[in-house]
Amino acid sequence: MTARQGEAVRTAAEVAGTRAPAVSAVVDRAAGGLPVPAPGTATAVTPSAARIGAATGTAPAAVPAGTRTIAATGPTSAGAARQMPAVHAALARSRQRSVILGVLGVVALLGALVAGVGLGEVVIAPADTIAILARQLLGWPVHVTWPASDTVIVMELRLPRVLAAMAVGASLALAGTAFQGLLRNPLADPYVLGTASGAALGAALGVLIPVRGIVLGFGLLQGLAFLGALVAVVLVYRLSRAGQLASMTGVLLTGYAVSSMLAAGLAVTMWLSGDGLRQIFFFLLGGFDGVAWPQLAAALPALVLGGAVLLGRARSLNALLLGEETAAHLGLDVRRERIVLLGAASLVTAASVAIAGLIGFVGLVVPHVVRLIAGPNARAVLPLSAIWGAAFLATCDLLARIPGDVPVGVVTALVGAPFFLWILRRARAGYEL
Repeated sequence: MTARQGEAVRTAAEVAGTRAPAVSAVVDRAAGGLPVPAPGTATAVTPSAARIGAATGTAPAAVPAGTRTIAATGPTSAGAARQMPAVHAALARSRQRSVILGVLGVVALLGALVAGVGLGEVVIAPADTIAILARQLLGWPVHVTWPASDTVIVMELRLPRVLAAMAVGASLALAGTAFQGLLRNPLADPYVLGTASGAALGAALGVLIPVRGIVLGFGLLQGLAFLGALVAVVLVYRLSRAGQLASMTGVLLTGYAVSSMLAAGLAVTMWLSGDGLRQIFFFLLGGFDGVAWPQLAAALPALVLGGAVLLGRARSLNALLLGEETAAHLGLDVRRERIVLLGAASLVTAASVAIAGLIGFVGLVVPHVVRLIAGPNARAVLPLSAIWGAAFLATCDLLARIPGDVPVGVVTALVGAPFFLWILRRARAGYEL
């Protein structure tokens, strides 16, 4: 077993909050390359595990009858003990890489903020950009050396767009991390459950319906896109349960089927749209044109709520990476955590679609890049993915805005794909979820 797999097993054991001796035995055997008993085999609970379970209020994990723990003597436990220093060294290196990646991510995020606000058709010097932000947001008594028009450009035109790009990038990266861990599928992205197709169909219907109005900064197109994304997710989950496909494989396959049906409806709607086809087309490519403070304020509660829920489910994702049966064996309520993760990831995806349209690649690749560098521990992958997703999408929006508002989805693929391939080629070891 590799060091990364050992780390994933070890962090999964923390899902109960404490490491009972029985759980420690299973985890340390796995980290040492020894066979882990499959759920459903004959098991026995040690007295010490029962005492800790009673004290903490958690059910003690069972250990197969006759299984010896690390404290026991014998060749099996001795072999595992000899391999533990290497596992601890790998964990230390992973934590160090996570800290470095986090610091670099914060620096990149601040740089993207200053560059995104200062650059454009009217270039504002970085010093003036920082001074305007400090004066307007923090109330610092900065001496004004810039024209009043620069303040309007920064605060009313560029800042809400940059913040929206960061919020959407962080949300899509978090949703992608959750879906990849929940489905144990490296190709999973935030749109895997039909969110993209539902949102696109809703937006197309919003173009066809001859009703115009603005509520909380959103028009009918954005509102129907948000509802379409949520309806698609609910439909997928209900159909998977009705068809006795309660496993995540069934949910995934149902998502593909529903996406295909919704895509057919989108094609018919685009054929009937006439002059509205251009508006639908630009929504499908994604972008932040026209994003202002009202739209950001309306979508931010959903993004913050869903993102906070996902960040708080790191231990659950660590356990689910080992498989649903193993996670349940470790004491996780798999059904409840699956519903919470699906709901939170779908909520932030729907809110992101309502702001920016369909922007691909961010939720698929950013989590993989973070895992390649920092390791598989979800407690590090989730926040790091959010930071780098925000910085990445803000940078792509800037690159799309400078030449004349190129669709952001095109830029994310052109910039991100070569970088991801370079990271994969430099990876020294095999990579897996």
